[in-house]
Parts: sequence; structure tokens; C-alpha cells
Amino acid sequence: MKESGHYIKIVERPDEDGCFVGSCPGIIDACCHGDNEIEVYAEPCQIVYEWIETIKNDGKPLPSPTVGRNLASKLLNAA
Repeated sequence: MKESGHYIKIVERPDEDGCFVGSCPGIIDACCHGDNEIEVYAEPCQIVYEWIETIKNDGKPLPSPTVGRNLASKLLNAA
């Protein structure tokens, strides 16, 4: 698995404006939007990949992964 695969990416479609919104919980809040769900999903994937490369180039450790921490269930239960 690529390192970027260790971080959850979410695409939502809030009712207010009808467009899809992408984020990566714990990394970046709403960071992109658009009408095409697949294209919007690709954006946080690319952002996280670049973010990881920047952190590694700076010689800093990556934060703990967000996958495998049952975040989706926690988000659902918080709603």
C-alpha cells in the first residue's frame, strides 16, 4: 500500500450547493469541490501524496495513519 493509502479521504455532497466536497480528516479539511465525485476524490488523494512527500523531504516523521482506526463509524455515530 502506498503511504498515502494510510490516510482516509472522504467525498461528501452537502445539500446546500449540490457539489461534491473532498477532505482528508486529520490532515486537511474541505480542500476541493466539484460536480464529478471521482474527479473530486482524486484531488485529496493527490494533495495527501504531495503532503507526504513534503514531510519526508523536510525529514519529519509522518503522523499516525487514519485508516484502521474506525473513523468512518465514529463519524457516523457523531452525526
